[in-house]
Amino acid sequence: MELTTVETAKKLKLLPEEFAKIKEILGRTPNFTELSIFSVMWSEHCSYKNSIVWLKTLPKDSPRMLVKAGEENAGLVDIGDGLACSFKIESHNHPSALEPYQGAATGVGGINRDIFTMGARPIALLNSLRFGNPELAKTKWLMKGVVKGIGDYGNCFGIPTVGGEVYFDNSFNINPLVNAFSAGIVRSDRIAKATSYGIGNKVFIVGSATGKDGIHGATFASEDITAESASKLPAVQVGDPFQEKLLLEATLEALATDAIIGIQDMGAAGIICSTSEMSAKGEHGMEIWLDKVPCRQDNMQPFEILLSESQERMLLVVKNGREDEIIRIFDKWDLNCSQIGVVTDSKRLLFYQNNELVADVPANDLVLGGGAPVYHREYVEPAYYQNYKKFSIAAVTEPKSGSDWSKIAHFLLKHPNIASRQWIYEQYDSMVGTANCSTNAPSDAAVVNVKGTNKNIVITTDCNSRYVHADPEQGCAIAVAEAARNIVCSGGMPVAITNCLNFGNPYNKEVYWQFVGAIKGMKKACEKFGTPVTGGNVSFYNQSSDEGPVFPTPTIGMLGLMEGFKNHTTLNFKNPGDLIYMVGASQNCIASSEYLYSYKGIAASPAPHFELDAEFAMQQNLAACIENGLLHSAHDVSDGGLFIALAESAMAGSVGFKVSKQRADIRHDAFLFGEAQSRVLVSVSPAQKANFESFMAQKQQATEFLGEVTATTHWIYEEEILCNLESAQVLYYGALPALLNV
Repeated sequence: MELTTVETAKKLKLLPEEFAKIKEILGRTPNFTELSIFSVMWSEHCSYKNSIVWLKTLPKDSPRMLVKAGEENAGLVDIGDGLACSFKIESHNHPSALEPYQGAATGVGGINRDIFTMGARPIALLNSLRFGNPELAKTKWLMKGVVKGIGDYGNCFGIPTVGGEVYFDNSFNINPLVNAFSAGIVRSDRIAKATSYGIGNKVFIVGSATGKDGIHGATFASEDITAESASKLPAVQVGDPFQEKLLLEATLEALATDAIIGIQDMGAAGIICSTSEMSAKGEHGMEIWLDKVPCRQDNMQPFEILLSESQERMLLVVKNGREDEIIRIFDKWDLNCSQIGVVTDSKRLLFYQNNELVADVPANDLVLGGGAPVYHREYVEPAYYQNYKKFSIAAVTEPKSGSDWSKIAHFLLKHPNIASRQWIYEQYDSMVGTANCSTNAPSDAAVVNVKGTNKNIVITTDCNSRYVHADPEQGCAIAVAEAARNIVCSGGMPVAITNCLNFGNPYNKEVYWQFVGAIKGMKKACEKFGTPVTGGNVSFYNQSSDEGPVFPTPTIGMLGLMEGFKNHTTLNFKNPGDLIYMVGASQNCIASSEYLYSYKGIAASPAPHFELDAEFAMQQNLAACIENGLLHSAHDVSDGGLFIALAESAMAGSVGFKVSKQRADIRHDAFLFGEAQSRVLVSVSPAQKANFESFMAQKQQATEFLGEVTATTHWIYEEEILCNLESAQVLYYGALPALLNV
């Protein structure tokens, strides 16, 4: 069998020192199949070799935690009454950059398999997307393909897409970000494990046949996008949502039999990942017969079968003597169910094809925590960071007239980072198969009922990449805080997070500095809010040779809980005459705002004003207000500042408003368009005015009276008409379709 060299290793994206370590582990030179195995399992995508030292610093414990980060395919949180919620977010960036439809579709499929591999039935999907300049033909092609891929797969699979986020920036022109989130529910006594043990237990592959799509997908996801990347289209998987629906039902039925020792999704790195991780966890080995794997193509080579990332497949370890039960279930659902191996006590993986041993590797040495390399990367603060800190608001001319304010308001309403995503979410079925409580009553986070109970999960994805680029530590802390704020504004209680960490090349010291800063910010914010990290993924190498790294984007997917519906709070203004307040204090801050960045064209500024302690106190006080029934609406002040919060609440309620600035020391642009954090726009009935103001005074919570909801369609600030309801709706709802020519 052909042996390999260091040059072979380099072509497979392994470092020379890694090749030397592999030879040491094996006690010989690996053959090509064995080297291919190490190349995918030691890729950044599978091993986290450049990130794990920092990921381990994140908080992972809470009284509700049932499965911690890294222990299983997804995190698991106790939601009471014998139920648990499994949730996770992952990226499919590189495949989506080349083939947006299949790249995004298979991202949705993969994240759902992570959930039902835990024994949980998925009940809700979210996504977080980043694209380049929307006026570019390539951006339009990418966006249309990604949105259609997400919609088609989720709709056909029968799981509602209930929310998400979409942003545009030139840094994503070449490399878009496609992050998919799924949440599911399982009985606490039916949690499945990704493990393998019991000598003689049988190993089965179930689901779709194996093809050549996705081979070396994990390696592909661990390198920069280049002009040659298009030649790697075979590294992009092809999905079949109808097959996945069958696989879901068959898997949950099989798990209910108690005949399964362990189960794992075949995502990145396919068969080799599933066999090695399950064997290492169970401290056993396997013999696998590759010629028994159902294949779509003839004469597939051993490394192709092992590394294929064909979708809709699972690896099962079945109790000896219970095989027929499992075969009957998968036959009923018209799915492949083939025994391809057996569990051994060797702690080694022996792969055979036509009775020939084609690879012999130790399971533990392939995986994170075993023999996979772990690196402590150097990092350097980039020069721009201190330059951004030099920004002074005094250098920006303050708009002081009504016509200036109106012009900015119109600009922001139709800006692609703020305008309605209706064109996108209308392509997603948001109601199929579940009780999505927030579709017709808009709230800052999605509220989804757990069927048959009085419980609701409250979920959101959040991250402002521009803030993180300006200050990674502060920007990532803001992402966690905003996610919590959205959940609290909707009436929920933040419980835990999952993350998808999208960065450039980790060997770039400035990129790695951004990564380290983001982890530090996430850590302090999660500790403050009591929201441990249940898992997620790291996506490095999001950059191109032409345009450099994307803005760092540590997407936060947060889970909250809400018992009953009493506290469910929406963002729409309700009644003319209701009083409008801002909970939180105005700041003379326009740093990193859409107004400063896009309207004024000033990129060099720090992250917006943010104080973690003040944010936490504000959220606690807001939650108490909601619990006491003091509010008619709540909407966080974020992108576009107070004006956009007012506009969205007014459009959702089809009303007008009349507000004014109470503090002379705050600039008009900072008051209306600044994005200082820790602020929430609320409306209060006149009957609750005294109770609300008394409560906030008692809590020493900074609160500003702004004005009132009006029956007219005019939006008035300082007696000047900024806009009216009808013209705002045209701008807000029409901007994205006009840009995309749809």
